Amino acid sequence: LGPEPEPEGRAGGGARAGMDFMQISRIGSKKFLRQDETLLRGIFYQMLRTHDNKLANKVEIIFALSQAWTNSGAEEDFQALETYMNKLNPEESIMVASVFSNMLNLHNLSEDVQTAQQEMAERVGEMNRETRSTDETFQKLLKMGTTAEEIYSYLCNQRIELVLTAHPTQALRRSLLKKNAAIRRALTSLHATKMSSEDKTECLESIQGNIESAFRTDELNRKKPWPQDEMRHGLSYFHESIFEGAAKFLRRMDTALAGIGQPPLPLDRSIFTFGSWMGGDRDGNPNVTAECTRDVVLLACTAATDLYFQQVEKLMFDLSMWRCSKELQDYVDEKVERTRSQLMANEAVVFERKRRNYSDFWRPVSANQPYRMVLEDIRDRLHDTREALHMCFSNSASVIDFLEEQNAYISEDQILRPLLMLHASLCESGDHMVANGRLKDCIRQINTFGLSVMKLDIRQEADRHADTMNAITESLGIGSYRDWSEKEKISYLLGELQSNRPLMPRDAKYSEEVKEVINTFTIISQMPRSSLGNYVISMATSASDVLCVTLLQKECGVKDLLHVVPLFERLGDLEEAPNTLRNLFSCDWYLDHIRGNSNNDALMQECMLGYSDSGKDAGRLAAAYALYKAQEELTAVASEFEVSLVFFHGRGGTVGRGGGPLHLAIRSQPANTVNGNLRVTIQGEIIEHSFADPNLCFRTFDLYTSATLEHTLNPPPGPKQEWRDLMAELSRLSCEKFRNVVYQDPKFIEYFKTATPEREIGRMNIGSRPTKRKQNAGIESLRAIPWVFAWTQTRFGLPVWLGIGTAIQSVVD
Repeated sequence: LGPEPEPEGRAGGGARAGMDFMQISRIGSKKFLRQDETLLRGIFYQMLRTHDNKLANKVEIIFALSQAWTNSGAEEDFQALETYMNKLNPEESIMVASVFSNMLNLHNLSEDVQTAQQEMAERVGEMNRETRSTDETFQKLLKMGTTAEEIYSYLCNQRIELVLTAHPTQALRRSLLKKNAAIRRALTSLHATKMSSEDKTECLESIQGNIESAFRTDELNRKKPWPQDEMRHGLSYFHESIFEGAAKFLRRMDTALAGIGQPPLPLDRSIFTFGSWMGGDRDGNPNVTAECTRDVVLLACTAATDLYFQQVEKLMFDLSMWRCSKELQDYVDEKVERTRSQLMANEAVVFERKRRNYSDFWRPVSANQPYRMVLEDIRDRLHDTREALHMCFSNSASVIDFLEEQNAYISEDQILRPLLMLHASLCESGDHMVANGRLKDCIRQINTFGLSVMKLDIRQEADRHADTMNAITESLGIGSYRDWSEKEKISYLLGELQSNRPLMPRDAKYSEEVKEVINTFTIISQMPRSSLGNYVISMATSASDVLCVTLLQKECGVKDLLHVVPLFERLGDLEEAPNTLRNLFSCDWYLDHIRGNSNNDALMQECMLGYSDSGKDAGRLAAAYALYKAQEELTAVASEFEVSLVFFHGRGGTVGRGGGPLHLAIRSQPANTVNGNLRVTIQGEIIEHSFADPNLCFRTFDLYTSATLEHTLNPPPGPKQEWRDLMAELSRLSCEKFRNVVYQDPKFIEYFKTATPEREIGRMNIGSRPTKRKQNAGIESLRAIPWVFAWTQTRFGLPVWLGIGTAIQSVVD
């Protein structure tokens, strides 16, 4: 199970402190992984022996029996393992399972460190890359005849938005994830830092302490998390890696561009932005209410304010220069005159800044420090913003109105203007290196993360909007909206959208479900627009679904309407999506609306594609081909109306939910469907895999940037017609087989519930969302995530392969 026994001594020390933790480039990836895995497993086993020697002996026997059967494959070896396991009582079985779970988790940690170290070695040229980097993409494009100027132009206009979701596939508690992060950091330090034997011993003891702490921590949440808890967990990755990682990656892009003779990325451009569904995804989740959405927006805005406050305090130490531009000097002269007229004593200023717990610069800055005079104003306003946000948690006032009253920051431009003035002044004064240090990073961070770190998307099922509109039309006495034809719905909605009269009667009585929908739109109207993303309609099937949400926003007082994004996620919806989009674009009012709702007066529409539900509906092969065709056909429809289409990919982590190698997944999208714009979900456990530490974070940014740029400038060729015909037949056959088994075989539901831990997963407190949209329903109502997650626990993988073998065999025969 572990390495050879060690001599007695300090915990985690002894022989290990003298180990040579060699770099990955010297010993190769496999030996590197084996070395770290052996170390962690040895520490764990030593800890287990200390706490429960009998349990350690049982685990060692099980491990040996398992290894014997793995090596031989003999039936008698398997029976020996089975006989021993059957002798364990329930308590022993639970403890043994916990031990192996902990060891597998430590193996995953050692793989994370291996991946990060290999990425670093590849970056410095010590190892060959397995995946293409942005630097290599630049060189490939140049060899193909793309000019450096074209690469620069496309990169400047590239926009990738990563949307973090709280999909319940991360089974580990946040407490355990933090301990894992500490182990990962310590293990990385052993390889990346020159240490004395004492430092190494202390680092190893830190690893042992966290391993022991993790083993003695309850692996299960005993209470179901709130959506607010999920948002806090998501925000923690920005504090730990993403916030600084984005600035570092953009600096690296400047260096890469300089290597091909191009200037740095413009200050006002950011390759990446971030969105969130945590506390905004109310589809089938009764825990996400209007009040919950308000809370998570405030949490995100507070996190952004804290991050910028720390950056500004650091900048106050950096920007000590006195030489400045005329614009900045005029600002300083005006401020000096203003403060002189206010007659506020220095003692009062010092007292207030001490009360605010500023780290330094309590006394007013003198006029010969112009940069610090500007920064102290920004610091004061950031503090006011944070205080105002805290007060919003305890009142029900309109957030945007309250922030305006408190002189808080509401838009990015308010904080960017003075920082850009400082940057321009430094450049004008010849201090370019200072200007392009932390100040440039801060400006880019604001352009990347805005005033809310992640913009919150709102998601709701199309039927809930139709129910709301039905309640309104019935209260008006004009009939049942649900009974109208699609043509009648569109005509009515367009008429109301162009009317100035209020739609909803003030004295109307609605059901609780309808009230909640209306309350959500009301809350949207009260939040800063900079904190909100788009409105996603799940199970969208028609143009009226989009127009209905647009009208409800207007009626509830939303001034700057959210972009409405239809989500096509079932096979039939994907096949009908081109007609749905054509009907929508045939409305002249809607085309004028999306032109006015765009930043550059261009026509832009976003459509979301559901990978999980389409796979659960039709099987992986049929869903994958339907998604491919839908992108091609939707792009063709958008081109007819001269609309730029952006696809929002709802990909999960597992293959059954659209997962796969990131670079290959982006490169394999149909030609002309990316065009430098990509929006994609980062779901559940994939957040940890992508952003757990700075090296993984850098690698994630690099993969997305290089793949998106390469797809845009070197799109894949279109498939031949004979390939399309073959794929269509394979899709038909595989879908037919999949549905025959999953939806038509009466014994399948019983088999599914018996063969997988579906019921147990439903009782686990992994996420705030229920596993089913409707209780006491069949497979149709079960969410795609617990559907795949349940099969994953058995390692059976049925959602991935069911139907594919039958289809291939039929075509071959």
